[in-house]
Amino acid sequence: MLGHVASDGDRTSASQPTVDELLVAIGRGDRTAFGELYDETSPRVFGLVRRLVVDAAQAEEVTQEVYLEIWQHAPRFDAARGSAIAWMFTIAHRRAVDRIRSAQAAHDRDLRIGARDVDVPVDTVAEAAETSIEHERVVGALGELSDLQRECVALAYYGGLTQSEIAERLDVPLGTVKTRLRDGMIRLRNALGVTT
Repeated sequence: MLGHVASDGDRTSASQPTVDELLVAIGRGDRTAFGELYDETSPRVFGLVRRLVVDAAQAEEVTQEVYLEIWQHAPRFDAARGSAIAWMFTIAHRRAVDRIRSAQAAHDRDLRIGARDVDVPVDTVAEAAETSIEHERVVGALGELSDLQRECVALAYYGGLTQSEIAERLDVPLGTVKTRLRDGMIRLRNALGVTT
């Protein structure tokens, strides 16, 4: 049986709390739980961000932003809607995509005003983001999905599209997209061994 997570100093040492339990405790303002969550999950979160954001220093900054957002929004976490790690990965993916888009916009702006000495060429950011996403474990898990589920998940998480944008692009009802994404995420969590 899992140990419970309560306020600072009120923890059982019988067993390690799960990531879900830690996140719930963080939602109640438990700073110790936040430290434990960071220690437990930061290598995986940084790994995801690093595969998307080419520059290591920027990836570290994005990871810190992710944990700040986790701290601020932990009360909103709903275990009924998915696992804590999936929730955290969604935040990390969004933050990384935002950083890539921001870097792209800054580069485009510099080109428009004539500054051509930016370190990262325009196409390198997008190309590196697309190529570096193909992490063996995730690709294997994506192989477990149906073609329709995989297409929706790829458009949402790697393409950064909203559910409405996916429905429009695929010319299918919004409800169909939601079902494919939900079923696809359930299969991905099972394939990756993420407990809910």
